[in-house]
Amino acid sequence: MTDDGTGLLTIGALSRSTGLSVRTIRYWSDEGALPPVARSSGGYRLYDAGSVARLELVRTLRELGLGLDDVRAVLAGGTTVAEVAAAHVVALDAQIRSLKVTRAVLSTVARRGSTAEETTLMNRLARLSAAERGRIVDDFMEETFGGLDTADPDIRTRLRFSVGDLPDDPTPEQVDAWVELAELIQDPAFRARMRETVEFNAADRGPDVAPGTSLWFMSRLVQLAGEALERGVDPASPAADEVLGGLLGDADSAVLLARVESAAHAEMARFRELCARVGGLEPLSAHRAEFAWVVAALRARADR
Repeated sequence: MTDDGTGLLTIGALSRSTGLSVRTIRYWSDEGALPPVARSSGGYRLYDAGSVARLELVRTLRELGLGLDDVRAVLAGGTTVAEVAAAHVVALDAQIRSLKVTRAVLSTVARRGSTAEETTLMNRLARLSAAERGRIVDDFMEETFGGLDTADPDIRTRLRFSVGDLPDDPTPEQVDAWVELAELIQDPAFRARMRETVEFNAADRGPDVAPGTSLWFMSRLVQLAGEALERGVDPASPAADEVLGGLLGDADSAVLLARVESAAHAEMARFRELCARVGGLEPLSAHRAEFAWVVAALRARADR
């Protein structure tokens, strides 16, 4: 406080009463957030009791992360604290999402031991907009199904639905899964494998084949193979031929072997797992044991 009986405070006195540094108070004053109410005869800035209250509000708003432009707008009465807080919540939400993406990328880099080039790619993929992510998926779908008019429409619908998008507030695990999924569905070798699988499906379908039949076929395959595994049926045994008969009918076993090997590939299982994780779901069983049994049984039949 000054000693001239005015009751006004110098910056030093204001600093002692609030616990803020003289440097901080001077900076806020210079920026127009805390203008002095007067000047001493020596030219020093002076503040009153209202300045103390104003300073406490400035401190609170700054601690909440508001910039000085917003602080000045509140103090000038051009906006309310509530309005500024609401806008700041939106900004913080965006910042939190960005930090989650950064965390996911860094954790993936650490786990993979990625190079600088790989890190740059992962960061770019993770920060794509929803529209950009959609274009990647649409391009994948076009390369997988383009020109195959006889492919099962239920397969197309299920595949497009399974390759979902990140939610507005993704977990680090979902971001991590999306980065790997985006890499996978842009990989030419995986696209070729998926195309091959759909071509097998399209070749099976005639004009009288109902949608969803191929889904039923795979479900039947898993069921019969699972039952065979439970009974301990050797894939090379005559009993395995009986199981295959219930699945094959008069179909060519060599064609079925190629189809099952394509569908059972490890990359296909990983694709399904990643799609589930991006969607926040628990991955369904890949039925690896069941597919492996059918493949072994078909190979044994081909060798005889």
